[in-house]
Amino acid sequence: MKKVIFTGLLFLVTTLLVGAQQRPRELGIEIGVMPTGELNAITDVTGVKVGHTTLIKGDSVRTGVTAILAHGGNIFQQKVPAAVFVGNGFGKLAGSTQITELGNLETPVILTNTLSVPTAMNTVIGYTLNLEGNEQVRSVNAVVGETNDGYLNDIRGRHLTEEDVLMAIKTASETNTEEGNIGAGTGTVAFGYKGGIGTSSRKLPESLGGYTVGVLVQSNYGGVLQINGVQVGEELKNFAFDNQLLNNVDGSCMIIVATDAPLDSRNLERLAKRAFLGLAKTGGIVSNGSGDYIIAFSTAEGVRIPYQIQTPTLKQEIVHNDRMTPLFMAAIEATEEAIINSLFMAETMTANGRTIEQLPVEEILPLFKNRR
Repeated sequence: MKKVIFTGLLFLVTTLLVGAQQRPRELGIEIGVMPTGELNAITDVTGVKVGHTTLIKGDSVRTGVTAILAHGGNIFQQKVPAAVFVGNGFGKLAGSTQITELGNLETPVILTNTLSVPTAMNTVIGYTLNLEGNEQVRSVNAVVGETNDGYLNDIRGRHLTEEDVLMAIKTASETNTEEGNIGAGTGTVAFGYKGGIGTSSRKLPESLGGYTVGVLVQSNYGGVLQINGVQVGEELKNFAFDNQLLNNVDGSCMIIVATDAPLDSRNLERLAKRAFLGLAKTGGIVSNGSGDYIIAFSTAEGVRIPYQIQTPTLKQEIVHNDRMTPLFMAAIEATEEAIINSLFMAETMTANGRTIEQLPVEEILPLFKNRR
């Protein structure tokens, strides 16, 4: 679910445009070879919930927040194994060091804009402290990632409120597949076109465990766009440094990877590294000014870490190293498709006297004429 705040004529225009965009699969572009989950979204991973709050006000506010919940229960009391991989550290990923140190996640993951990280952290802390069963909790590791949407959004105004963040958490659902100009992707730009939120999933056959890998991205970076191996950026003459005045590479990309495979933090870090290869397949160049982070977690009940110590040891069954390769491939494909979905589903946006055009799909489709 999402909450959208519009003002004036923009509401009418946006309403008329809802549903106008199509995913690449709907247009015959199938990325990768593995089958998707039913929704082709991170919410194909059982228990994962996603929520958005979108802020569009006047001619200057274009921002929002996206919440990803590993499960619908008390995440602090039933922590999930997690890991972080940093592709390039030009960013503000709050809570990352504790994930690396302890190997688990204890709060919803929040995505927003750079200067709203403190607001989101404060909200997550309050939300967690107020959950039933957490009355004696005195430390909360709020996990908040960001990209800088300051080209389209009045980022210095810091318009996001705690109520907006809480709305995204409380309205999160297990069926959310919304993409494009929503939530944390409202004001983002990717490859010189309108970026946004994108999601995808892959389902392994039963012979390989039957596990699902789902990915959600907040795309706000650049390079030389490739779609399913086609050099789209080069063909459209729109790519990084195609003239010396246009540097459309700085920004960031947040990638959230979820799986129901029972993995520990070590193999989740390995999974996160492979997701980064999916970003590379889209033509991203991980520029100096791009903060590119991957958070990976497992939702499998058998590997959860209880807050209350019941026994001195944990008994867990985890996937063997030699069975990880199919999961690696799934993470690569789902990440690549999630990013491309974010571009296809985003729409042209104007703010602060600037306009960022949506991906010109009608110009791109002929490039795939002789491909499956």
